[in-house]
Amino acid sequence: MRSLAFATATLSLLAAGGTQAAAAPAKPALQLLVASNTVTLYDTPKPRGVDLELGTYLGAVGSPFEIQVKRKSYGDPVVGTQIIRQGGKVRTRTLPKSMVRDFLGLKKFLHITLTDAKGKKVVERDQSICPAGEGARAKPGGPATSPYPSGCWGNPFTLGSVWGIQRDWAVGTASYGNEKPVKLAAGTYKATITVNKAYRDLFGIPAAPKTVQVEVRIREEPEHPRPQRKVSALRAAASRPTGPDVVPKGPKPDLRSLPAWNIMLTDGKGGGHGGPQTAADPKKEYLAFSANVWNAGPSPLVVDGFRVKQGLMDAYQYFYDAKGKEVGHAKTGAMEWDARDGHEHWHFTDFASYRLLKANKKEVVRSQKEAFCLANTDAINYLVKNANWKPENTDLHTACGDLSSLSVREVLEVGSGDTYNQDLPGQSFDVTNLPNGTYYIQVIANPAHRLFESNLKNNVALRKVILGGKPGARTVKVPPHQLVNAP
Repeated sequence: MRSLAFATATLSLLAAGGTQAAAAPAKPALQLLVASNTVTLYDTPKPRGVDLELGTYLGAVGSPFEIQVKRKSYGDPVVGTQIIRQGGKVRTRTLPKSMVRDFLGLKKFLHITLTDAKGKKVVERDQSICPAGEGARAKPGGPATSPYPSGCWGNPFTLGSVWGIQRDWAVGTASYGNEKPVKLAAGTYKATITVNKAYRDLFGIPAAPKTVQVEVRIREEPEHPRPQRKVSALRAAASRPTGPDVVPKGPKPDLRSLPAWNIMLTDGKGGGHGGPQTAADPKKEYLAFSANVWNAGPSPLVVDGFRVKQGLMDAYQYFYDAKGKEVGHAKTGAMEWDARDGHEHWHFTDFASYRLLKANKKEVVRSQKEAFCLANTDAINYLVKNANWKPENTDLHTACGDLSSLSVREVLEVGSGDTYNQDLPGQSFDVTNLPNGTYYIQVIANPAHRLFESNLKNNVALRKVILGGKPGARTVKVPPHQLVNAP
């Protein structure tokens, strides 16, 4: 783990403005830190704007900084609760609604002003921050590792998240897309960064502002070669089982579906990663959407595939006791090699199913998407029992294998979900000839019940959509799902 390369000694950075560097803080506190007194930001000749990545960090001095963010249901608001650990005791306090409204971070945490070389103010705005992320030690005595998740997750149907900064660690305060880029002419500017008063008062952050000299440069955007598909080393899979299937009574995963979102009409020209998967008719209209199945635990879903022949593996589900010891396995279907451009990995069959229902809940269209490479793409609820805050396989290139794989292990960790975008013909729903009216997108986890779960009664989610308009100019309206307005 690398340490932050601060411009001056770490202890002086951790000291409040004007105090002695060697003086230890009277109590655990947050500090605004600056890594360098100069930064360079780049824009292109056709200005897109620059993100105000000013080299500032939020450091936790003396004890961890932790906030748990959750909502009881999609009909309840998001609430942030600070977990305060001091002297072996733990207490909590609820944060104001103005600070935590979603799972994307603390709202309007920083106040930033930029002045040009003549002293004219050219930018003034508040900026939100994510008090989590890829942190690093802020002083030599800090712990070697951090238990906290990396980043503030933004799935519209997230239920629980954890933001945290390890003791004597720091995380960057750059917004990374939460605020719009700023268009600035090439030149030199002075940035003044202050923590807004409400946060200073609540968390005991020193009031002294930080200043950074900012140089904006214009450069040609480099031509990026088409990225090559990565094949990461596979995590070692268990040997092919030789004994009988054993499904113990202990902990099992609990797969749950989320309502669909990112719902839109497309013209059938395909697109997305890998291009069209079936012949697309531009005169047709398709209903595209995103869907997620997650694991509420208390046990991970672990599926190992073992090669049977070219393009086919037997799949086995593994079971673990409360201490994480493997205690059984059972054959649970198959894995198939998907050779299409943009895929080229192993898919586990019958993980989820997507259907379009009429207003009376009768099926009218079924998605052809039937096989999946399992990955922990989204943090859905990191507050459930045994949630893994640091899952390993978080994209399709970390656990899905390649054509030469003898075996593959695919895992859906407790608290995480796997999102798929159904935006290609065959995956999306052909609605060309459907009449206007109310429909439901149905997402079903474990549709054939081939996977062993603790609860099969929460595997289905519905999302209401309303088709309108005229042929060739159809419209879709997506009402909010309780308090979640995520069309």
